[in-house]
Amino acid sequence: MDASTKAGLIFRLTSVFTRLPWPVLRLLADGLAGLWQRLNARESRVARRNLELVFPELDAAAREQMLRQTMRATARQTLETLYLWTHRPADNLHRCLRQRHGQALYDAAHASGRGLIVIAPHHGNWEMLNQWLASRGPVSIVYAPPDSAVGDAFLQRARGGENITQIPAEGPAVRQMLKTLKAGGTVGILPDQQPKQGDGVFVPFFGIDALTMTLVNRLAARTGADLLYAWCERQGDGLQFSLHVEPAPAELASADTLAATARLNADIEAIVRRNPTQYQWTYKRYTLRPAGSGQANPYADLRRR
Repeated sequence: MDASTKAGLIFRLTSVFTRLPWPVLRLLADGLAGLWQRLNARESRVARRNLELVFPELDAAAREQMLRQTMRATARQTLETLYLWTHRPADNLHRCLRQRHGQALYDAAHASGRGLIVIAPHHGNWEMLNQWLASRGPVSIVYAPPDSAVGDAFLQRARGGENITQIPAEGPAVRQMLKTLKAGGTVGILPDQQPKQGDGVFVPFFGIDALTMTLVNRLAARTGADLLYAWCERQGDGLQFSLHVEPAPAELASADTLAATARLNADIEAIVRRNPTQYQWTYKRYTLRPAGSGQANPYADLRRR
């Protein structure tokens, strides 16, 4: 059985699972979140360490409360994503996207012909955002392909569809993005993943130097494309979201790459602080440390107990 066939089978099984009503799926997600904490699973260990790093002012009780909320949000995001992938995007948008802030701003930039870079941090549910972006017209989404061929085939099946072009973050990706932007198209970038050493710069994120991609700065400087921040934030316990689209500053296209990237991280931090438990704290954001700093990988001691 080839990768595409296996991925199709997994997709069909997932579709059966997500026929369950959302209140049932939400209970399963909350149970998963509790299990992560009871077992001290990787998700819980990494999130706890990140919260210790970025919110040192909180006492232990407040941080544990934030961890519980973060685990619940993370587990819900997982099942939300499976649901969104296995239901028609038009139905998802009608049923789930309750508020749309900045839609006219996006539509104007999308139609301008200058090219548009959508900067989408890992906040709320970015798969809901992808489906909304595709509903407004063609968009190219940059993604990190899984190591597994089956996993990649599943993503192509789940995320693919009308108006979405998926660009693997490897090889000719930058050239393809430049071509799209110079033709007046739209590119979506998740800016808060750690690049390889040498492919980014260290700038503060929640007061800690984090290796940060310079891709947004390079693309903006070379194309003059418009820049917008966008994310879909969860509302309450239902499968409901609020879309936010906001202008990004021209400084992101500055010839001073360090200043531009620092501003990018500062803006993302400001977005996250509005509702911090909906951010992807299960990601090891600070693994790589500045050369010569003497700083150790802050996750190196995280092991199962």
